[in-house]
Amino acid sequence: MLRNRRRLVAWLLAGVVLAVVLTLYDADRTGVSDPKAAPSATPSGALPGTQTPAPTGTPSPSATPSPTAPPGTGGPSPSASATACTSPGACGYPDANSTGPRIALERHDTGNMSVKKDGTVIKGWDIRGSLDIYANDVTIIDSRITSTNWWGVNLRPGFSGLKVLHTTITAVPGKGPDNGGVNYAVSNMGGSSIEVGWCDISVFGNALSMGQGDLHDNYVHDLVAFRNQGGEWQHIDAVISGGGNKGRLTIRHNTLLNSTPVDKGATAAVGLFADTGVVSSVVVEDNWLAGGAYALYGGGPGATGIRVTGNVFSTQYHPASGAYGPVTAWNAGGAGNVWKDNRMSDGRPVEPAS
Repeated sequence: MLRNRRRLVAWLLAGVVLAVVLTLYDADRTGVSDPKAAPSATPSGALPGTQTPAPTGTPSPSATPSPTAPPGTGGPSPSASATACTSPGACGYPDANSTGPRIALERHDTGNMSVKKDGTVIKGWDIRGSLDIYANDVTIIDSRITSTNWWGVNLRPGFSGLKVLHTTITAVPGKGPDNGGVNYAVSNMGGSSIEVGWCDISVFGNALSMGQGDLHDNYVHDLVAFRNQGGEWQHIDAVISGGGNKGRLTIRHNTLLNSTPVDKGATAAVGLFADTGVVSSVVVEDNWLAGGAYALYGGGPGATGIRVTGNVFSTQYHPASGAYGPVTAWNAGGAGNVWKDNRMSDGRPVEPAS
């Protein structure tokens, strides 16, 4: 009898244990399979580790628009009401941040040094003096020149291939022959093209002087008025060409500033003059021009092959860009002369007087 009771109790306990196990199993199984119990972190169709794409048709926030690109810089050509430019750097033109040397410099007190070896490369020099080039294919790059002569770099007749790149060229005001009355940051006395690019140029009265060359991406500014020993104010130009050139002069994407007062010699930001011969084959494209009596002297009655396109005539010194206007001496009837898409920095179109 006692043995039967023990068997019955054992069976009952076994049944209770089995019931508990089945209940726990069912609860655990329900928690895994029910989406409400454990929502998935990965949306349907997305791979683990990827972001869910935004719903189709939902626009993303607009970025802040960049300043209007001036003509010739690769941007759209906006209407006049949308083309106002506030400063050269803000509008994509060269300034102190985009020109001059890109590396540390080592000081060299050269005085007026003559370079006579073909293929010479001057790099990383902080020069106290000037360079007189009597050689071919000379390159001056990533350097600084502080001159007390009447030039910073001068290419002599009969030589070619000069390149002046990523260099600051400045001077001590009033120094040089004739009290600094005639002076050039870079002068091309040769008969072939030279290249001047990404240079920061200041002080010199006629900063870039040449009949042929490739002048691009330079920042010419803070030119200083000079009196010669006779007491006369000398002409001040950011770029000057005297005409009679046989090759092409290209002036492209530079900032050319001439803040000098007219009564102290200011002439132009770009002066194309027929001093030594007819002006021909010149491209003035996509520059920021300001100051002078006129910002641009266009070559005069005999000028041919002059293309002036996509330039900004800035009002930063004078309401008309130059003291007397943006342009003079333009020969509209000259063969190959083109005037197109030039405007004031406030967006007004610029047309030469007829």
